[in-house]
Amino acid sequence: MSKKDPLSQAIELFQKAYEYQMNGELNLAIEHYKLSIETFPTAEAYTFLGWTYSFQGKLQNAIAECKKAIEVDPDFGNPYNDIGAYLIELGNHDEAIPWLEKAIQAKRYDPRHYPHYNLGRVYLIKGMIKKALEEFQHALEAYPDYTLAKEAVDKIKFTLN
Repeated sequence: MSKKDPLSQAIELFQKAYEYQMNGELNLAIEHYKLSIETFPTAEAYTFLGWTYSFQGKLQNAIAECKKAIEVDPDFGNPYNDIGAYLIELGNHDEAIPWLEKAIQAKRYDPRHYPHYNLGRVYLIKGMIKKALEEFQHALEAYPDYTLAKEAVDKIKFTLN
C-alpha cells in the first residue's frame, strides 16, 4: 500500500482543522493547521491559521500568518483582505487601505465583495462618504445579496437625503 502524498495529507489535516475551528475548538484547529503546514505549506492553511488566531483576539499573530500565506502564493486574495480587516479592527485604517486594494486586484480570490465592503468601512470611518458608497456598491456588484453592503448603502443614502 502506498503512502499518501504530502499534499493529500496536508489537505486532510486542513479539513480536520477547519472542522475543529467551526466547532469552536480553536486550539485543536491551530494544532491541525500547523500540522498541515508542516506537511505541505499552502496559502490557505496559513490564512485559516491566521483566521483562527483572530477568533482568539490574537490579531498580530493573525497578520503574521497571513503574510506567510502571501509569501507562499501572492495571487491568493484572502490574506490581503484579512490583513486589512485585522488592521481595521486594530484601528489602523490608513494602513488597511493598500491591503484591501491588493485583495481587490488579486488573481485568485472569489469573495471579492469582502475587500470592497471593508474598504467602504474605512472610507466611512474617515468621513469619505462618496468613496465609501462607491465601495459598498462595488461589493453589491460582486455579490448582489450581500446584506451588510445593502444596509450600508441604504444608511448612506438615507443620511444624504
